[in-house]
Amino acid sequence: MAETAEIKFKLDDRELTVPPGTLVIEAARQQGIEVPSFCYYAGLALQAACRMCLVEVEKAPKLQTACTLAAVNGMVVRTDTPQVHEARKSMLEFLLANHPLDCPVCDKGGECELQDMTFRYGADRSRFVEEKLHVPEVKWSNIVYYDAPRCILCFRCVRVCDEGMDVKALGVGQRGANSVIIPNRDGHLECVECGMCIDICPVGALTSGTYRYHTRPWEMQYVSTVCAHCSNGCKTTLSVRNHEILRVNNRDLSGNNGDFLCAKGRFAFDFTRHPERLNQPLIRLGGRLEPASWQEALEQTAMRLAAIHKQNGPGAIGFYGSNRTTNEENYLLGRIARASIGTNNVDHHRTADYAGLMALAAEHTNVSPGAGAVFATMTDLAAAPAILLISNDATEQNPLVAWQIRAAIRHHRSRLYILDSREQKLHSKARDSVLVPEGEEAAVLGRLSASGAANVPESDLARRLQGFRDALAAENDLTVLFGAAIQGAALARLGELARERAAQGKRTRFMALGDYANSRGAADMGLLPDCLPGYAPLANPAARQFFGELWGATLPEKSGLDSRAMLDAAADGRLKALYVVGANPVKKTNFVGSKRMGKLDFLIVQDLYLSETASLADIVLPALSGFEKSGTMTNTAGEVQLMRKGGDFMGARSDFDILRILSYQLAQQRLGQPIRLRTPDAAFEEITQHVPGYAVSWTNLLAGAAEPTQEKLATNGHRPTEPADGVIFSNNDSLFTSGSLTPYCRVIRSLREAGATP
Repeated sequence: MAETAEIKFKLDDRELTVPPGTLVIEAARQQGIEVPSFCYYAGLALQAACRMCLVEVEKAPKLQTACTLAAVNGMVVRTDTPQVHEARKSMLEFLLANHPLDCPVCDKGGECELQDMTFRYGADRSRFVEEKLHVPEVKWSNIVYYDAPRCILCFRCVRVCDEGMDVKALGVGQRGANSVIIPNRDGHLECVECGMCIDICPVGALTSGTYRYHTRPWEMQYVSTVCAHCSNGCKTTLSVRNHEILRVNNRDLSGNNGDFLCAKGRFAFDFTRHPERLNQPLIRLGGRLEPASWQEALEQTAMRLAAIHKQNGPGAIGFYGSNRTTNEENYLLGRIARASIGTNNVDHHRTADYAGLMALAAEHTNVSPGAGAVFATMTDLAAAPAILLISNDATEQNPLVAWQIRAAIRHHRSRLYILDSREQKLHSKARDSVLVPEGEEAAVLGRLSASGAANVPESDLARRLQGFRDALAAENDLTVLFGAAIQGAALARLGELARERAAQGKRTRFMALGDYANSRGAADMGLLPDCLPGYAPLANPAARQFFGELWGATLPEKSGLDSRAMLDAAADGRLKALYVVGANPVKKTNFVGSKRMGKLDFLIVQDLYLSETASLADIVLPALSGFEKSGTMTNTAGEVQLMRKGGDFMGARSDFDILRILSYQLAQQRLGQPIRLRTPDAAFEEITQHVPGYAVSWTNLLAGAAEPTQEKLATNGHRPTEPADGVIFSNNDSLFTSGSLTPYCRVIRSLREAGATP
């Protein structure tokens, strides 16, 4: 019998039409009808443990749990009858029988679902006179505490750890009234320390070691912004009191990540108050960095750059940008380099070949214009029918991507394929996987297409790839995710695979996986030696003229030095000055050693701390962190999101203000025109008007949406010069490391999983 296309039933005298399989609790919530529940949580397995969602169903002999009841044709449901009200009140009485009445000191006070329901249903007294059971609170890790008497055994924490995170670090011990939640190791947790169990807990049984006993929910301000760490662009809510961040979660469940945050996103915010934060400009005098005023530091910067420019020409100056600064700040840095100084020596630590991806997409669109969107968004990923993950350990490097992959497999039976040189946790979820020798991922890509598979010598790897290739060929809709190892020529091989699939009427979508919060935005804004904003090629006279007229300068035509070439040129004396913004190139494993800075006449660094690079600088300018300024960032899927200022830090300035003021100082030295964009909003307005793909809706941004840019950017694509070896590379960060930030995150570094001594 064919399944009915839609279900019609009555809920509290409302006639509703819903898709088959819709739970009554979800139908009620969509109508704004309250059906309370502690154990039910969208996206997790059904539990029916708390019995708070009981509803009355006509002709049913007893009350039913709305969280496990699917709507059927003709059903009549009532959610607010005296019988239902009394049942919920009785359930609360049972839950409160052993629950400690310590709301005044409980960290969940004011945010507790049990507290809310007790107020709502009036369970203000108990018929039980027995003494409450009590056991001491347990510290499972530096960031997770468990108070068993407060636990109502909803099992949300167990399920999210098992199903959502695939960690299985929590379980249930003992039986009946003695049941408790237990960690996977004797008395302590050994897990990814994501803190999902804390946020998902409806009561105060699980509390955060970074927040407990610090303040009350109503004493804080809540600021919605974007995570400062990896490139996935998770929305976060900063809980701020007196300009200090006390807690981070995704309070309103907005953004592509919903309720998900990894360990860094939830607990690595204390870098903003590290004692080594710079709060005053420094100038090197007599071989030592000494405090100076902002006016003195910026005047000296402009004068010394002007002197080097006059003596050695603009090609002797380089600009090394950041993949953590905002789009507006990256836009200003590129403008100062090209319009004020007149050099294309502009780059940053590139962690994915975004320029190559734009070229591939443009070519793919031209070859198969009816193939639909070429790029996958984070939301697309959660429902992608088939996913190919190449050369990236998503669980460690891109936690939200891994979360979305697991959700796709769990909810949509998606098929995961992995091609990598190393084992990773997601291998346990893969339909098929191939391990290749390290460094040969790019070469093996050529064998995935039919043309590349011809005349391949027989070997174990060839036989393994045959089945892998056949499985991929059978997929009609494939999303391809790739890391830093896939760049240049290797990316072109992916293009061949996409064209072959398009000829067969099959869809292929792409997502490049970078490392850091605005890795994508830095490339989009033109912090590349051969591209202007929007990947407009420098070799294109019309593009140079367009941005030249916009910025009031004649832009240089010749491509500049990339990041590696700039450091090599600094080492041998060809580069005389280097301006570094929010980066630490001395520490990068590919650029080891201060000797590479040894022959520079002038080094300027804008940063939060006195990093290895900053300690060699002639002038150090203290900058604000991503949580202390406004602007926009673009995640690795090409989606723009709004950042909001969460607090102040005295003494430092935003990179935007530093660069804007510097442009005035340079103009006084007859280098370019001052930048008259006074705020990040004004700069973004210019970006939306002149950078393809960034004409996004302000309304949607203000509402917290992630606005995609990639499809329009791809129309501006070109085949860029192939990146030099080592210019694009990943730091292969883990769940507990994030480049130059996590050394200053004391909570994360204190975890045994991060390598701390127990």
